[in-house]
Order: sequence, then C-alpha cells, then structure tokens
Amino acid sequence: MLETVDFNQKKLPKAAYKQEWDELIEKLVVLQQQAHNAGVGLVVLFEGWNGAGKGSRISDLMYNLDARSTGVYVGLDLDADKAREFAGREWGVTGYYPIMQDFWKALGERNSITFYDRGWYSAVIQSMMYSAPAKLLLPKEEERHYLDSIHDFERQLTADGYIVVKFFVHMTKEAQVKRLRSLHDDPATRWRVTDKKLHSHHGYEAAYELYDRLLERSDYPFAPWVLLNGEDKRRSNLTIARTLVEALEQGLRQKEANDALRGAFSAHQAELEAQFNLEDLEGVGDGAAPGRGMLSGARLTRAKAQAETAHDLAPRESRFAIVEDYPQVDFIDHSLAADPETYKQTLRALQARLFRLENIMFQRRVPLILMYEGWDAAGKGGNIKRVAQALDARAYNIFPSPAPTKPELAHPFLWRYWTRLPKAGHVGMYDRSWYGRVLVERVEGFATPEEWSRAYDEINEFEHDLVDWGAILLKFWVDVSPEEQLRRFQDRETDPTKQWKITEDDWRNREKYPQYKAAIDDMFRLTSTTFAPWIVLESDDKKYARLKALRIIVDALEQRLGVEGL
Repeated sequence: MLETVDFNQKKLPKAAYKQEWDELIEKLVVLQQQAHNAGVGLVVLFEGWNGAGKGSRISDLMYNLDARSTGVYVGLDLDADKAREFAGREWGVTGYYPIMQDFWKALGERNSITFYDRGWYSAVIQSMMYSAPAKLLLPKEEERHYLDSIHDFERQLTADGYIVVKFFVHMTKEAQVKRLRSLHDDPATRWRVTDKKLHSHHGYEAAYELYDRLLERSDYPFAPWVLLNGEDKRRSNLTIARTLVEALEQGLRQKEANDALRGAFSAHQAELEAQFNLEDLEGVGDGAAPGRGMLSGARLTRAKAQAETAHDLAPRESRFAIVEDYPQVDFIDHSLAADPETYKQTLRALQARLFRLENIMFQRRVPLILMYEGWDAAGKGGNIKRVAQALDARAYNIFPSPAPTKPELAHPFLWRYWTRLPKAGHVGMYDRSWYGRVLVERVEGFATPEEWSRAYDEINEFEHDLVDWGAILLKFWVDVSPEEQLRRFQDRETDPTKQWKITEDDWRNREKYPQYKAAIDDMFRLTSTTFAPWIVLESDDKKYARLKALRIIVDALEQRLGVEGL
C-alpha cells in the first residue's frame, strides 16, 4: 500500500497552493461549526514516520479552527524496559491498562474534533517490535488481537455518530534521516529528537513491513486510509483539508437522516406510552386491580406483546461463541438457601481466603473485574459489600451506574466504562454496568432499536478486550423471584431506615416485568460468551448468593494465580 505514494510529483507553486488552501479552510471553518451544532464528532488520526511532520500538519489546521471544539492527543513512546519489567506479563497481563484505554479516554464529545498525533496503530507497532517476547502470543495472533480491537473501536465510533479519518504521513528512509538530523542539530528542537529516535531509521525496513501490512488490513470501508507524501507539505495540507471537508459534508448529511429516523422512533414511543397510560386510566375491562406493581388482563397482554416485539428486533445470534448452557429466567432455581447456622463461619473463611489471594493478585498485577446486574432489591449492594469487606480498601473501587451525565451522553455508551477500569493488580466492582444499554435503555426507549441491538456485540467486543488484556472478568446476575421482590419492596416501604431504597420507579419497573424478562433473556442469549459467561446468583436467600459469589471469586483467583487452599 505504501508503494502507491508518489515522491516524484512537482512541487505546487505557492500562489496556487495558497488560493486552494484558503478556500478549503474557509469551508472547513463553517463545517466545523455546523458539525458542532449538529452533534457530529470528527476523529482525525495522524500516523507515520518519526520526523514526517504529523505535528506540523495538525498545527496548520488548528491555527484556523475553533480551539474550543478541538482537542489534540499525542501518543507516548513505549518504554520497552518498563514493559519488560512489568510483573503482570508473566501472568498474561499486557500492561497496567488495556492498550486502547488511552485513546478512549482522549476521545472528545460528539460535537468536537479530536486529533490523535500517533494513535492506536503506533501503539501496536511499538508493542509488536519492542515488548518482551516471553509469555506473549505468537506475532500473528498478537497482530490479529490488536487489529480486532482497532476494527471494533473504529466501527463503534462510526456507528455512534463520529467520522473517522485516518492519515498516514509517508516518507523515504533518506528523507527521514535528513529531517531527524535537522531537528536534532537545532538547539530549539533537539528536545524532540532523542538519541533513540535519531537512530530509529535503523529499524525502517522492519517497521515499513509492519506498517504496510497493518495499513492494508485496516483499510476499512467505514474508516479508509489516506496516504500523504510527508516530503511535500503543500500537497499534504491540501489533501488533508479536502478530505476533512468531504468527510464533514457526508457526516452532516448522514446525521440529518439519522435524526429523522430517531424523531420517528420517539414519536412512535410517545404514542405507545400515551395509549398505555390511557388504558391504565380506563381500566380496559381488567376488573379488580391486581395489586401495586402488577399487571393483569389486557394490560398484561399488551406488555407481553411489547416484550415480544422487542425480542423480534434483537439479533438472532452473536458473532462470538456463546456457551450452550446460558441462563434463562424461567429456569432459575428460587429455592436455594444457605445453612443459617454455618453462614457466618463460612463467610469469614471465604473472606479470609479472598484477602490472601488479593495480596498475591496485587503483586502479580492481575486485574479483577466483578460486574453485578440484577432485579431491583435482589441484593446486589449487600453482595458487593461482603466482597469489599475482605479487600484492602486501597485496592478496589466500586463503580455505580447512575443515569449518564451530559458529557457521558455526548460519548459512546461504553466510554464511561473504558474510563473507569481498575489498574492491573486492583479490583473493580460495578454496581450495574454497561448492560444498561440492553436492559433499561431498551425497555424504557432511551436507546433506539438500532442502538441497543448493535450493543450486544459491542459489549462482547469490550469484554473480549478486557479478557485479552489479562483481566479476570466475572459477570453476576443477581436474581430474585417476583414474589420475594414484592415482599422486599413492601418491607422497605414500612421500614423508616430503608424507605430511601424504594421509589415509584421501582414499582413502575415491576409493571414492566414481561419487557424486562425478555430483555434479560436476550442479554443472556447474546452475551454469555465463552470468555465471559453469565453467572447467576440465586438471591431469594441473600446469604446463599453471597457465599456463592465469594466461592466463585476465590476459585477464579486460585486457578489464575496457580495457588490452592489458601
């Protein structure tokens, strides 16, 4: 692919260049404001050789754009020595955080432009060329893993309303040597060229082969590469500006079409809700009220019909392998219970083992991610509390998932979880999670069918990245029967110390039991992957669920760390 760059073109005259450049910049400035107002995000990636002028190309654009709606992320060089010394590598952990996390964290809101001066491809190249070979995947497998992550990242952005434009600034080895020496010889710019970078041309041929292969394999229809001649500043600038103008024009047209579809969906949702409320007022012949938080008669029939409609809109299958024995709501055993006489003794013993394992886990830099979803009042918080009780308070974080904030809504739904990951060797516990997109957002209409239906595999992609990073990922569904949930709701209403735990939304959610049950079953069916299967914690007896969770966590740590019977 790199061989297509023509280094023999004549230089453009300055006057001709300036005229076209000024015209393009004028269009780009207007389009930036239109994109900002429309909520269209633009991601511009600059990859290329050291000394190729990536920073200068970004600076030429930034001088003309509105800085309030732009951001620049500069990729860091991999410290090969630290990478080799990282304790987690021996235990299958690739670093303190997943390789893609920095790029997710740097992502601007959907109404802004984010420039990446060296990004995920540079990180991949450096990792493949300089990371310690021991205990790593074979090169081709490692390359496949990185390309899968890159593909998923770029496709998720474009599906979520971002435009992704990728530039590779190419130059010959001779031109690179000359450029780097010039920067190194100038006292004002010497700091930009370390001795290692000055001599990086010695690895030019090996890097060329890797770059060329990665470019060919990542030239996606939704995020194609644009190759630039880094030895011709004027032609490069014009190509960049022209590409961004065309991309923004196309993106704005697509946003207008998407908004029309979303408007139609919202109107349909409002019509259904109004009809549902009207039936509620009129009673639709239900006879005696079935009780608070419960449905019967025509309203129950309608709720089941809505559940079936949503189920029909869910994907038939995942592109990931799903375990054969994934859970189903109707087949969860509600009779399981712990022995009340031995509960405290067993709890303390499991917590003691977990405490010792957590210390080993920290030293070996293995991250542990515990994710809890479940019915209201199922006992998620109490379960998390018993796990946290066994851990060093400095070694874990509990991440709740309240309604997303305005900045979170302006990013892809997974952004707030990519930015809230535990450091390797630490524990991250999630009280509700990224599954909100396919549960509450699906049922309540906060996400369109197109958004939540594609989210199943987006979630699988996210979890696959976490597991490939080296994390132990355990996904708990805390289950409780409708009858036991009702009893707990009523107890909360009558107990002044627990009344804060019960709201009208909790009662309203019970009325949508058929819709939530269908959403949960689809979630189990589409996201119980072989690398991150769902684990049901039967919680009609909270004590049983707590002990089961602790046993599973302890067993997973012992297996991963190669220790038993602590």
